[in-house]
Amino acid sequence: MLETFQVLRIFMGHCRPIALIASCSLLSGLSNLALADDWPQWMGPHRDGVYREAGIVAEIPDAGLPVKWRMPIAAGYSGPAVADGRVFVTDYVKESGTSTNNSGGRDLLTGQERILCFDAQTGKELWKHEYSRPYNLSYAAGPRATPTVDGERVYMLGAEGDLTCLKSESGEVVWHRQLAEEFKTESPIWGHAAHPLVHGDHLYCLAGGAGSVVVALDKKSGAVQWQALSAAEIGYCPPTVQTLGGREQLVIWHAESINGLDLKTGEVWWTYDLKPRYGMSIAAPQFSGNTMFASGIGEISAVVEFDATGKPAETLWTGRPKIGVYSGNATALIDGTNVYGADCGSGEYIAVDLLTGKRHWETFALTTGGERRASHGTAFTVKHEDRFLLFTETGDLVIVKMSPAGFDEQGRMHVLDPTNECFGREVVWSHPAFAVRSMFARNDKELVCIDLAE
Repeated sequence: MLETFQVLRIFMGHCRPIALIASCSLLSGLSNLALADDWPQWMGPHRDGVYREAGIVAEIPDAGLPVKWRMPIAAGYSGPAVADGRVFVTDYVKESGTSTNNSGGRDLLTGQERILCFDAQTGKELWKHEYSRPYNLSYAAGPRATPTVDGERVYMLGAEGDLTCLKSESGEVVWHRQLAEEFKTESPIWGHAAHPLVHGDHLYCLAGGAGSVVVALDKKSGAVQWQALSAAEIGYCPPTVQTLGGREQLVIWHAESINGLDLKTGEVWWTYDLKPRYGMSIAAPQFSGNTMFASGIGEISAVVEFDATGKPAETLWTGRPKIGVYSGNATALIDGTNVYGADCGSGEYIAVDLLTGKRHWETFALTTGGERRASHGTAFTVKHEDRFLLFTETGDLVIVKMSPAGFDEQGRMHVLDPTNECFGREVVWSHPAFAVRSMFARNDKELVCIDLAE
């Protein structure tokens, strides 16, 4: 913005006083523009599920919000990322095979895995990169991991472990690594899903194999800087960075335990055993100060207090029937002393007291819209000011205020048709992006941009 204000200083110095009215209007417009925020990775700029732009609608009218554009894409579970006026999304163009969505077995497909780049304002396709990639996966619709944008580079992680760095402006490939082959491991049955993380000079991602559950790469060259941890399965949980005990730590939840590592060396500082069923560590552990909340399928959960050294000290409660919320596809969020999120077992949206696990309320209205148990019922939760933006598995955007006393919808609109299937019901399981006063969401057929400006 420094250049902007230098231009304004020159402009105002050469204008007559009457022009100050116009220049003030210009300054106001530029100030509003400066408040615009990118969504360059999964769950936003800070991976905390908080949307910080101003000038966003507080409610959805009965007629819905304006649709800026829709563009055709192919299948996938990965969410879009938005940065520098561009939208990045990955998909899979199937050529042969059938995806049966059999949770207990893999399907063989052939096709093209792709990353596409669109203009955020118009939806015009700017570039695409594609390569041939056979799939041998369960629920094999397409890629799972949201692209991660870091300035002039964008990182794509494919479902079978193809990790590619491209120039964000042109799509030119900078470097590529095949994680499953290099680290001598089979892709997880539900595919590589842990969204890559850029922090400092490193790119962190889950790989697999002995001693390489997590690897740190030089973000510019792709060279391995260090590798750490061993586990029977890597799981599906994205890396995050948390400050505990006054120092930044890389938090990794694989299929057997949650771990805190040194960002520069990979040294393991602490381990907390927590094993979800079926190796399904998915939702990222959430932190509020020195308190950690982690949960997964099978009523697996823990709320843990950390000590002044940044290590686990006391477990406040663990998962058991009729308390807590157990996250599946979507990460639950901490808000004050409460947790809000979709429950993997029942499929309900549940509000929980963080420190005790007591359930305040439960509803299907914010997940499946039904009235009965729906395994893996899903709603993606984003906080904005005093309200939440939820994207349900039925393809609805809901603005809702939530508290321990209950929830109050501030309107909803149908954004996308559910184009995939789970346990006999139609679903759309893709985390949306919120940027440039818009929501960007996808299913297996299209990418849509919804105007959120007030």
